[in-house]
Amino acid sequence: MNPRHHLDPATVLAFATGTLAAEMSVVAAAHLESCPQCREQLRSAERLGGVLLEQQGSPPAEEHRQAALREAMLGRLDAPTPPAVAPVEVERSRVGTHDPDRLPSALAPHFGTSYRSLKWRWMAPGVHCIRAPDLPSLIMLKIAPGKCLPMHSHGNSELTQILRGAYDDSLGHFAPGDVADLDSEVEHQPVTTPGVACICVSALDAPLVFSGWFARKLQQVFKL
Repeated sequence: MNPRHHLDPATVLAFATGTLAAEMSVVAAAHLESCPQCREQLRSAERLGGVLLEQQGSPPAEEHRQAALREAMLGRLDAPTPPAVAPVEVERSRVGTHDPDRLPSALAPHFGTSYRSLKWRWMAPGVHCIRAPDLPSLIMLKIAPGKCLPMHSHGNSELTQILRGAYDDSLGHFAPGDVADLDSEVEHQPVTTPGVACICVSALDAPLVFSGWFARKLQQVFKL
């Protein structure tokens, strides 16, 4: 993987300080496993975040919880033995290359360890999904090749990591390793590329905003 789309610096800083929402933290950690550029950004953000937390004094309980979650994720990144990946400090070429069926380490507690064991739920023609049982706003999607998704914007933020396949939209080409770090100002219509299904994991902190009536009906059923 050679990611071309990266985490926003504000997202990296929130992850570093443990203030990023739990669902977003999982997706951010999955991206960090495959992106040396964002890992370097994370190291810088950790230094800055440490200074900010010292200035603020003791963080509230929720920030303690998010910080603990982040430390647990980084612990999985750092674990030297399977099913974890290589340490977060290693180069991208050494991360996760030993088993192409293995899901990113950050996703394993929520979806399992392998692609072949995923149990997909039909969502729409050519679209299947899995919702993390412990984090309802964390969703894995499998979209058939050449599929045009409905035009939509975002109620607030969306963070999507591409795992397999690819899609194109007004923001560019998103391939394995790329992350789409989007806010409420972005409206797009992803179209998956031919060849293989696009598998991605997404975190939402507010419902999507669809322009078409059929998509809005599906939204009521699947609570996106």
